[in-house]
Amino acid sequence: MQARDRAEENRPDFNPENSPQRDCSMKLNVVARQLGMQFSQAAARSGLTRSHWTTIAVVARRPAATQREIAEALHISEVSAGRLVEKLAGEGLLRREPSPSDRRAYLVHLTEAAAPILQDLGAIAVSCEAQAFAGFSESEIGQLTALLDRIGSNLDAAKDGS
Repeated sequence: MQARDRAEENRPDFNPENSPQRDCSMKLNVVARQLGMQFSQAAARSGLTRSHWTTIAVVARRPAATQREIAEALHISEVSAGRLVEKLAGEGLLRREPSPSDRRAYLVHLTEAAAPILQDLGAIAVSCEAQAFAGFSESEIGQLTALLDRIGSNLDAAKDGS
């Protein structure tokens, strides 16, 4: 082993490729993509793109969200969120109304026309979740959720420079 390799191993942030953290990170990435692809393929059969169904889902979970809040939830730019909202509003699935507290902002709501789509998305989610979590107890799902929340908090803190 060369001196440079030994020096690198002594760094506190050294993370060899076969570390448990690397293995877990890679598995998380792969599983998230698998779950997303499975849901997207099922949603596509309903005529929805990934960006459309994720936007509808965010607005359903956060009624009266601003476009900025939608962008943050989807991890996209405000401009991209604005385009999605505009497109879905044009299709009659969302409506925008001026914010009473901020004249520059719009609050986004689902329309009645989005109700059947939400039902379809809910059914797709139940099917995908049943497959993904087959054999898991409620306790195990709770533990996994708590661990994923911790990872998310760590990443948020790193992003914020904390």
